[in-house]
Formats: sequence, structure tokens, C-alpha cells
Amino acid sequence: MHWYENRPIAHRGLHDNVGIPENSMAAFHAAIDADIPFEFDVHLSSDGELVVLHDHNLQRLTGEDRSVEESDSRFICSLSLMGTEEKIPSLKDVLSLVNGQVPILVEVKNEGKVGDLESKLLEVLQEYKGEFAIQSFNPFALEYFAKNASQMKRGQLSGSFKDEQLPFYVKFILSNMFLNIKSKPDFIAYEMTHLKKISVRLQRYFGTPVLAWTLEHTEEVAEVLKDSDNIIFKFFRP
Repeated sequence: MHWYENRPIAHRGLHDNVGIPENSMAAFHAAIDADIPFEFDVHLSSDGELVVLHDHNLQRLTGEDRSVEESDSRFICSLSLMGTEEKIPSLKDVLSLVNGQVPILVEVKNEGKVGDLESKLLEVLQEYKGEFAIQSFNPFALEYFAKNASQMKRGQLSGSFKDEQLPFYVKFILSNMFLNIKSKPDFIAYEMTHLKKISVRLQRYFGTPVLAWTLEHTEEVAEVLKDSDNIIFKFFRP
């Protein structure tokens, strides 16, 4: 089995969003110390560098109401996370820290044109020696890796998209993973409350591993694992 099938994965590192912010070096240190694989998010800055944070806007995490994609990496990485001394890290800094100690799951945050972020990420990951996989909600981002680096393990992220501002037909296509024909995923990462959806069950029936996101309580684990192979979790340790 691949590590992403049987080793629970910490969502944005082992964080508590109080003293240890999500997607921070402290959260990644904690995961490494606990020997737990972890997931994190990657954006492309305006000057073509890869930075690690979830949101497309900096406001929630830093108080700066600015787009990540329209800000340069020097500015982004100078910002403090959630009022702590932790700064937004670059991908290179994260990879140097991990250095193969635990597997990592890299989420590609790209809702726009595919190419620039993906090519930069491919360039960096080709030099990385540790275990990793990539995932994205964007099937066309994964298609880029399927075409240009098919050896890299890919995960199609999906769910209900109920809170997303998308046309109903786009939600229907994405939630049912009809574009997997493009992304050719090695595994699925699906919203934990919708695992019984027929499209998810069919994926698992035909041998595609299913990861459930994002569990917040220990009590959820046993029930969720009835319909999935592994979990992505936060705020507890399984």
C-alpha cells in the first residue's frame, strides 16, 4: 500500500490555530516530531515563487486584504500568521525542513489558467528526494502532471461544493469527478460527509483509494473509515 492509503495525514500540519497556526513551520515541525505525514497548500506569487498557505487572499491569516497571486513573495513571507511570530513559509523552506523525514501531500491551489504554477512546482518537486504526492480540486492542474510527470502520485480533491460560487452544472461535474478522465488520479480525497455518494463508492469499488477530509474529532474516525481508506484530520491525533 502507498503511504497515503494507510497513514493518517495532518491537515495543514499539526496546528491548533492558537499558538501554532495552520501551514506554519511550527505546525510542520510538530508533524515531523510526531512522525505524521502532513498536507499543505501551494500558491504562486506575483514574482513567480511558490508560497505555502491556503487562502487566495491574505486577510484571514494576516489581516492584509491582498490577493496572494498579486503580491510578491518577499512581502508574503514577511507577514505574521494569526498574530504569532510564525511567518508564511516558502515551499523551498518547507521542503528543506522536511527533507524526507515524513511523506507530504502538496495541494495545488490554482483556480485559473494552468501552466505557470504547475511548471514551477514540477521543477521544484523533481529535485525533492522524499516521499510526496500532489492533489488539487482543479482536474486540469492534475492533468498537467499526468502529461508531464506521470510518475508523481496524484489525488483528485472533490466534495459537494455546496458553499462554492459556481454554476450548478460545474458543481455537478466536479462533485461527480467526471473530469477524472483528464486528471487520471491515483487516489481520491473527498469531503467526509458525502462519502456515500454513488460516484465515490464506484471509485472505491473499482480500486481507487479514497481519503476522507477533514475530520476534527477522534469519534469520527471509525465511522468514516467504513467508507474510505484513510483520513485527513486536524485538531486531534488519531
